Amino acid sequence: MMLFIIGVIEMVIISAWTKVVTESKVLASGLITIFNVLIWYYVLNKIVNDISNWQLIIFYALGCAIGTMITTAFFGWQQKKKKKLKSPSRVPNVLEGESA
Repeated sequence: MMLFIIGVIEMVIISAWTKVVTESKVLASGLITIFNVLIWYYVLNKIVNDISNWQLIIFYALGCAIGTMITTAFFGWQQKKKKKLKSPSRVPNVLEGESA
C-alpha cells in the first residue's frame, strides 16, 4: 500500500519536474530531480528486497497511473481557468446591428 502512495506522489513530482523543465527553471528542476532520485532509491530498495512479490509492482504502477491522471487533470483545469481569465469579453459590433 505504501508503494501505491509513493507512486501517486512520484508522478505528481515528475509532472512538476516536466513543467519547470519546459519553463527553463534550472534551480527548481535540479531540486526536484534530487527529490525524485531519493524516491526512486526507496522504491528500488523495496522492490529488490521483496523481488518475488509482484503485487508491490502492481500497486506502485497503479499509484503512478493515478498520480499521472490527477496531475494531468489538474494542469488541464488550471489551463482552462487561465484561458477564461485571459480571453476578453466579446464586444458587440453596434455598427453592424449587433445589440449591446
